[in-house]
Amino acid sequence: MQFSPTNGDFTFVSSSEAEELSGTISTPDVKLNMGVDGGKDPYATTFLRQRGYGWLLEVEEEENEESKPLLEELDIDLKDIYYKIRCVLMPMPSLGYNRQVVRDNPDFWGPLAVVLLFSMISIYGQFRVVSWIITIWIFGSLTIFLLARVLGGEVSYGQVLGVIGYSLLPLIVIAPLLVVIRGLEVVSTLVKLFGVFWAAYSAASLLVGDEFKTKKPLLIYPIFLLYIYFLSLYTGV
Repeated sequence: MQFSPTNGDFTFVSSSEAEELSGTISTPDVKLNMGVDGGKDPYATTFLRQRGYGWLLEVEEEENEESKPLLEELDIDLKDIYYKIRCVLMPMPSLGYNRQVVRDNPDFWGPLAVVLLFSMISIYGQFRVVSWIITIWIFGSLTIFLLARVLGGEVSYGQVLGVIGYSLLPLIVIAPLLVVIRGLEVVSTLVKLFGVFWAAYSAASLLVGDEFKTKKPLLIYPIFLLYIYFLSLYTGV
């Protein structure tokens, strides 16, 4: 068999029958269009896809993901925290605040910030109580939670943790005043009692609901003792 191409022509010669076959291969002009719209030139698209180069026609669209703010990533709502702070500092129902939001919509970062602020204030007296205050907040809230559940309350640990943490704000408010009136023992004692009652009332009014009925004092009393202990960690007494 003989093959001799010449400018697109081909010739086959069979040695057995001595018949000569000749012909011409006409190659269509293939135009490669590498533009975005491959549908305008189907020949180029077919040519590339048949040879495994279809990926050249794919256009990758880069999706620019909008970077979320850090506060949103950490699920920190400053407006919500500020509203809860006002609800705790002004617990009187006559003021018109929806105080149940502190219990029904608990968060972690707000109470943690309040506890850390109280811990920083306590550094003035004794540095070693900082970690102990956080420990008492966590386990004290756990004790209140278990007691509330035993008494028939419908609260979660996250709700108790948030309410107990936020209700430390009254103790933070009276702390600068105690520094000023340190020499006046009677006045200082009255301010301490006022701060403890203020904090205990803010927490108890949110945690102690109507479901406790006649068992309310059983939960109010340990809450009151908890804030007395918090204040003793600040004063060192």
